[in-house]
Amino acid sequence: MQASPIRIPTVSNDNSTWDSCFHRSQPNKIPAQQEIDAMYTAERYRESEEDSASEEEEESIDSLSLPKGKLAESQKKIATLIKENRNIKANEELIRCVILSRIIFGEEHWKCAQALAHLAYGYLTLRGLPAQAKKHAESARSILLTWNGNMTASKERKEIVETLVVLYYTLGMVSLLQNRGREAYLNLQKAERSIKERREVDKRNMCGIKVSEKDINIALGRASLVTHRLTLALAYFEKAITNVIATKGEKASDLISLYEEISQIEQLRRNHEKAIQYLQQAYAICVTVFTEVSPRTAEACALLAKAYALSGEVQNRDVVELYFVKSITAYQATLGTEDSETLTTIEEFCKWLILNGEKQPSAAGLRVA
Repeated sequence: MQASPIRIPTVSNDNSTWDSCFHRSQPNKIPAQQEIDAMYTAERYRESEEDSASEEEEESIDSLSLPKGKLAESQKKIATLIKENRNIKANEELIRCVILSRIIFGEEHWKCAQALAHLAYGYLTLRGLPAQAKKHAESARSILLTWNGNMTASKERKEIVETLVVLYYTLGMVSLLQNRGREAYLNLQKAERSIKERREVDKRNMCGIKVSEKDINIALGRASLVTHRLTLALAYFEKAITNVIATKGEKASDLISLYEEISQIEQLRRNHEKAIQYLQQAYAICVTVFTEVSPRTAEACALLAKAYALSGEVQNRDVVELYFVKSITAYQATLGTEDSETLTTIEEFCKWLILNGEKQPSAAGLRVA
């Protein structure tokens, strides 16, 4: 199953949606599993009726041809639905794939584990439901751990390893969102080992992997940060940046958030000069990709202003003011004077002015009050 890259929220984002999944008691069967069981029963009944009708028309028809055809149809639909941002419908098709895989291969087959792993990834990235994602990922892992079938075929080996990548990445991200850094790191390491094994199986064709090396490196970097291993976190983010530059070039928009995150790590290490350098790179890409007057560039300017302010260097005062002014001006032009991002940046600027004994900005034409 192919899916467009989907951004997963970091632990620093607004996690109200995610938190609602963590702080409620879970019944023995979560609603998602009940939905699968209900759909499975209905699908079984429908397939039985269709098979009976087919047998009356032509006895030679393979009894599994109908569910196999429907499975292929659902798998094709998923990528299209994701591109159209129809995430709930895409998730429903992932559920259907699990049901059809059970019918075709049986509940203990690795193909069923593959469908469950993809469903878990879908619940995490499409629906923002880590509790459901964890449930299905653990089910997939249990199947794979007990699978004793013949795996000599090269194609099967590749698909099973790809399934392990998705499975352990999903479990790692769920743990990371729950702020369980060590558990996240251990699962993500397994995903990293699996993707390396996948490369050994077929060095030429890695395009079928749903989770990339960049995704895993970023996640490992965040897990390292949660466990306060700043040097290790820095190394993983540097790897992720290298991955992006190698595949998309030095001006890729993917680098913006990476430069901003690695800058935060450098700030925690009190390496303010390096932090500013990374933010300058992020700002330069923003100007190129989004133009100078855009909300994304305004955000990059605000981060630069705060980074210069954190450095504590007196000679940077004018630069701090310059980037705050640029940020506020861009926010006002694009989002309006009453937008929360505009007002928050103005508030931060005013606080900085007060701390530095200033009553108003020296830059002409800017009104902050």
